[in-house]
Amino acid sequence: MTAPPDDEFAAYAAASIPSLRRLALLLCRDWHGADDLVQATLAKLCLHWHRAVAADNTDAYVRAILVREFVRGRRAAWSRRVSITDRPPELPATAPDLDSLLDLQAALVSLAPRQRAVLVLRYYCDLDVNQSAQVLGCAPGTVKSQTSKALAALRQILGPDSHFPAESASNARDSRSAKEAPGHA
Repeated sequence: MTAPPDDEFAAYAAASIPSLRRLALLLCRDWHGADDLVQATLAKLCLHWHRAVAADNTDAYVRAILVREFVRGRRAAWSRRVSITDRPPELPATAPDLDSLLDLQAALVSLAPRQRAVLVLRYYCDLDVNQSAQVLGCAPGTVKSQTSKALAALRQILGPDSHFPAESASNARDSRSAKEAPGHA
């Protein structure tokens, strides 16, 4: 006997809330906004639970909902006018280089929401270009250009001493993946 869909959804939601909150915090930069984003994601997931269960990877499906909700919410004019809190997010006390982390977070906030989402998907979630494009609902070329622009903007903001993933390394990895795909000579 299988569990009813409501029980399956409740179990999945309860298990995934901590990871969704961490991902949402990276995008929103405050716990209040992150909790709102997770709530909106779970509400949308509840409506489309049958699609999520049928997907090849339920976690990737939910992550796509969360990122799309974030980008959609940032397009609304009210999100640029309303500030929920003026305090920085709670950070772990054991961060090895807190100053650099704060500088990086401040620089990330200055990026456009889509560029921020691309960096989080590529370097925090460790998704490749094609997976990131699928989550964002755009072409792989858009992900590459947004990644390049976002990293260039961060380098400009933080200066030449900053250490970011090399664009050529990630592009080389993606090129290898494409060459290894069936049908490539």
